[in-house]
Amino acid sequence: MPGTFYSAPDPESASFVNIGDNVNAGDTICIVEAMKIMNEIQVEESGVIEEILVDNSSPVEFDQVLFKLKPSK
Repeated sequence: MPGTFYSAPDPESASFVNIGDNVNAGDTICIVEAMKIMNEIQVEESGVIEEILVDNSSPVEFDQVLFKLKPSK
């Protein structure tokens, strides 16, 4: 298990993104904790979040797809 997916900065906070949200390149969309280091994951291109493929606090693997994004035109 390389890491753990977190959809929010802490348990009491709202998720970074939800389905249907517009995001811009560089926006933080989740945190992946690996070896006790919290890594903020930024979106690489602007678009709309179409699907979130991982549940909060779920284990994730290297190169696993976490989100489906419809790129902006």
